[in-house]
Amino acid sequence: MSETTSTPRDAALPREIWVLLAASFLIAIGYGIVAPALPNFATSFDVGVTAASVVVSAFAFVRLLFAPMSGRLVTRFGERPIYLWGVSIVAVGTLLCAVATDYWQLLLFRAASGVGSTMFTVSAIGLLIRISPPELRGRASSLWGSSFLLGGIAGPVVGSGLVTVSLRAPFLVYGGALMLTTLLVWWQLRHSELVSRPAEDSEPAMTFTQALRHPSYRAALASNLANGWVVLGVRMSLLPLFVTAVLDQDEAFTGIALAVFAAMNAAALLYVGRVSDKRGRKPPALVGLALLTVGAAGMGLTSDLWVFLGAVVVTGLGAGALNPAQNATVADVLGSKARGGSVLAGFQMAADVGAVTGPLVAGAVAEQWSYSAAFGLTAAVSAVALLLWSGARETLPAKN
Repeated sequence: MSETTSTPRDAALPREIWVLLAASFLIAIGYGIVAPALPNFATSFDVGVTAASVVVSAFAFVRLLFAPMSGRLVTRFGERPIYLWGVSIVAVGTLLCAVATDYWQLLLFRAASGVGSTMFTVSAIGLLIRISPPELRGRASSLWGSSFLLGGIAGPVVGSGLVTVSLRAPFLVYGGALMLTTLLVWWQLRHSELVSRPAEDSEPAMTFTQALRHPSYRAALASNLANGWVVLGVRMSLLPLFVTAVLDQDEAFTGIALAVFAAMNAAALLYVGRVSDKRGRKPPALVGLALLTVGAAGMGLTSDLWVFLGAVVVTGLGAGALNPAQNATVADVLGSKARGGSVLAGFQMAADVGAVTGPLVAGAVAEQWSYSAAFGLTAAVSAVALLLWSGARETLPAKN
């Protein structure tokens, strides 16, 4: 075994990565804090369910629209300033939501927060790529995903308590936490040479078109779209409806199913990062997509509770196995210089497209035909990504 492939067991991640991980955990908690309050806060302005749903969707829609601009900003000005500006914009937008006096103000401020969200997401991925040693990219991606996952689990618990105080309280707490997060990241990274892009750096930026020529990047785009479709979209929209309509269970069982998914996701994330650094990116990506395909199809083919939960376990493990591998692959394609904001933005947009399109298309299929057909379509999306990954090249530096 080469020295490079054995390094992940012994090497330590740079301090700057742990700062970003702590910040992502706080950001994810905050996102979960406002989630229980947002729809009810919108309807408090005497609007209907559809208008309230628009407020929820506006955030993701603006993220999708602004992602290309975020990529260009990262390429032009660097990751650290765009990260700090992005978190600051979300902080201000969230605090303004707390003091909104009508529905249209709430919609505007929430949509504006989506601009900042895509700025710090794209720039944070760029920072992780640039400051992670190539032989530790899988582990860094795994920890990054875990920090968001754990924050996302804790956030709704805190948010549910805050809404009993006031519907505005979650926005005040989240906005204040983001302000503190901005100060924390600025303070910890202000003198970091690892984070700062050298002034004399004249490396040409990789364009999205150039990255598309790489089969592994195309595969990563497809798998991230599938991941967004299954994990961010269908899991949160179609699964709860399936539980009540087909399994004849209440919201408590939905909570159990989502908790099982999160637990399996976290378990896979903790293990697969090291595997992708040691064995390569492609094997865990293939295994993850295969599990995602089987699990998605299985959820819609049963009315047995235990079989359904088994399919949820398989899907959660698949999502956890896929993420570190595909993130590290994009990092390998881009390289340590990470001067490719449009490449990172394109990768992020793929997940957003899946998250927006999945619930709409799968929901329409379930309504017109059946839930089995909707979950079958979801599995087909994952299967296409699996096919593309079968033809992808291994990008782990030690394997090249």
